[in-house]
Amino acid sequence: MKKLLLLLAMAVMVIGLVAGCGKSADNGGDKKSGTIGFSVSTLNNPFFVTMKEGVEAQAKALGLKVKIVDAQNDPAKQANDISDLLESGVSVLIINPVDSAAISTSVEAANAKNIPVITVDRSADKGKVVAHIASDNVKGGEMAAQLIADKVGKAAKVAEIEGIPGASATRERGQGFHNVADKDLTVVAKQSADFDRTKGLNVATNILQANPDVQAIFAHNDEMALGAIQAAKSAGKTIFIVGFDGTADADKAVQDGTLAATIAQQPDQMGKIAIDTAQKVIKGEAVEAKIPVDLKVVKK
Repeated sequence: MKKLLLLLAMAVMVIGLVAGCGKSADNGGDKKSGTIGFSVSTLNNPFFVTMKEGVEAQAKALGLKVKIVDAQNDPAKQANDISDLLESGVSVLIINPVDSAAISTSVEAANAKNIPVITVDRSADKGKVVAHIASDNVKGGEMAAQLIADKVGKAAKVAEIEGIPGASATRERGQGFHNVADKDLTVVAKQSADFDRTKGLNVATNILQANPDVQAIFAHNDEMALGAIQAAKSAGKTIFIVGFDGTADADKAVQDGTLAATIAQQPDQMGKIAIDTAQKVIKGEAVEAKIPVDLKVVKK
């Protein structure tokens, strides 16, 4: 009898140990692992390469692990990449969306798994986001239009080269630009070039052929502005061109006198702030819903 009771007691202890180990394994996963997922829209653009470098540097400084995936400007690839990150059990998801509407499904998928989401530079139209880190794109668009009005003159004939149609940055920069341009400038043409330099060259070439009297161009990012510089040079025209982002190539073009100005963001700071915010979320600390990053006009 005593032997039977001893065996039963030992069995209970083993079951308890197994259950305890299982419980410990469950609690030691996702939320406290410090692993952060970062989906970047494209690494074929110097602006987002700098943002990625800011993410990596700050994650290393804080001892946090970060998994980075490149959507290559493809909303479908971004959705698949994020699905893989969610399945891998990241603690926090940082997203730089390709398309603000398309990314909503991925944000909602993260919400369903209780994985906090932070957006950078571009927002998500739907889903719960704990923080959005971005420059004031509307203000930046207004700054660009005002600069053109001041330097070229009111009622100057201007063309606008827009970014990816579904991106919040495109909508907001365009909105800000038109807040001023619709009153003080004459916008004779606008067309999307998807934030791409080669497309910017092609679009600007077409615009200048159709509107030979264009005096200025506002491009929603520096890559398209640099393409527009090539188009103006090929057409033998002197055009007042303003970009947006403040990349190294744009800064050089400003110093060379080929780019009139750029509305400069700080992508490295965006990356740093995103990781700082993710760390606070992991620790359970409160974060601001909107975190602004300063803008400035860079001109010669």
